[in-house]
Amino acid sequence: MQKKFSYPIKIDELNQNQYHFTLVADNNELKDITQILQVENVKAFVAEIFIKRNIKNHLMRVWGNVKAQIELKSVISLENFVKDYNTEFELIYDTEATYQDIKNMESSINDEVPDIVENGVINLADIVIEQIALCLDDYPRVEGEVFDFAEYEKIKSKDENPFAILQKLKK
Repeated sequence: MQKKFSYPIKIDELNQNQYHFTLVADNNELKDITQILQVENVKAFVAEIFIKRNIKNHLMRVWGNVKAQIELKSVISLENFVKDYNTEFELIYDTEATYQDIKNMESSINDEVPDIVENGVINLADIVIEQIALCLDDYPRVEGEVFDFAEYEKIKSKDENPFAILQKLKK
């Protein structure tokens, strides 16, 4: 499947200037992002990205901000709700390192390990989608919504099937 939301950058084409990119997903790209994130719907997705390359040290800094408006399904009420995300990020890439170099690097858990540039290309769309994916809740629910165990106990019956219980909870 060809990804619709993609913005590859060839590292060799960048000099030491600071670069600025704005990515705004259109309707087809929003559908692509929805599928990648496996959420109900992505309603808006905008990213501001900056890149600064240090050729002498073989490092590249990528930073910026991602905003998204995402429709999620509550794990408690099973109803859809919309949540706004706004996250800043910063990544450091080693433009010449390989996975083997990183593996052999002596580092502690607190050290910043640079990311790898594969085949001389980074995809800005992949970077910003990953940043939003890191913000998503594993068990989304509307703010302030809590599971009422006492209500569940009232509904529960020993001989009732679990799907009937879920149907009653949904009401």
